[in-house]
Amino acid sequence: MLARSAESLYWIGRYLERASHLARLMRQQTESLVDSPVRDIYFGWHRIYGTLGRRPHTGPLDTEGDEYYTLADSFTLADDLTFEATMPDSIRNCFSLARENARQVRHRISAEMWASLNRPYLRLRDMEIQDIWASTPEQFYANVEADIDTFRGVSSSTMYRDQGWHFIRMGSLLERAELVASVLGAQIAAVRLFAVPADAYWTSLLRLFHAFEAYQQGDGLAIDAGRVLDLLVSDPHLPDSLSMSVLGLHRELSAIGDGPDRTATSQARSQVDHMSDLLRFVWPRTSDAEGLFAEFRIAGRRLHDLVTETYFDYPVVTRSARIGEFDQ
Repeated sequence: MLARSAESLYWIGRYLERASHLARLMRQQTESLVDSPVRDIYFGWHRIYGTLGRRPHTGPLDTEGDEYYTLADSFTLADDLTFEATMPDSIRNCFSLARENARQVRHRISAEMWASLNRPYLRLRDMEIQDIWASTPEQFYANVEADIDTFRGVSSSTMYRDQGWHFIRMGSLLERAELVASVLGAQIAAVRLFAVPADAYWTSLLRLFHAFEAYQQGDGLAIDAGRVLDLLVSDPHLPDSLSMSVLGLHRELSAIGDGPDRTATSQARSQVDHMSDLLRFVWPRTSDAEGLFAEFRIAGRRLHDLVTETYFDYPVVTRSARIGEFDQ
């Protein structure tokens, strides 16, 4: 397929995964505003901004402030993460960018896919933080998650299973792998910063990834940080585990096949093998989980570069005319 079409489909997967991930974090965070201590609320904001690798534009968060300042800060931070036009990763911007990429490949996606993406975009386009904050902001973020789940379901049931399908899947899986590793690293950093009994923080992490029931089945009721991390890294049955994402990347690269440059293709596949080796061999022996998650994120960004070089931005080779061929 055309490189520009493949790239647009890949970025649809990435942007919607990014929006879904942030909406999930924001839903959990806004739910905590109702009856959680100030320290727990600020733990959540530190984890979210740590995941994104940035600081709040409002400056350092005052964990010693009273609840009125906490709610004011939360209003401003939620606006930044949801509607801020200058923040590329805000939920509204992610929808806008996904929709623009979908517009460029209307001929490659089903009409149902376009409709299921265009409707929430149009709803978000003119909304502001005041529109959601006065009632139940957590329901707004739950609705965003549901909109993206609907798009995924419609895609799964209507899209032709050619390379385009696999490029959407690959974009989603790579974004998920990088984001999960970012959340796990941010979780460790935030727990260390707050230096308080952290069982509730690790429970919230399990619930964030729909892993609490799986943890109870395998490890009982006692919350242990090491076992929580191991589940989210290594479990091959958990949809959001790092292992599941890497296995999926192997499948999608194989399904897409070789790019024009076989050397670049081989390098991309070797990079996925490297990410798999980090989880299979380095993770069980590491004493620096935070450092390993940082290394995994770097490996994911390198894989993105290789995918771009292999399928989207490869050099065009032309056959030169032989000397004298057109001298007649």
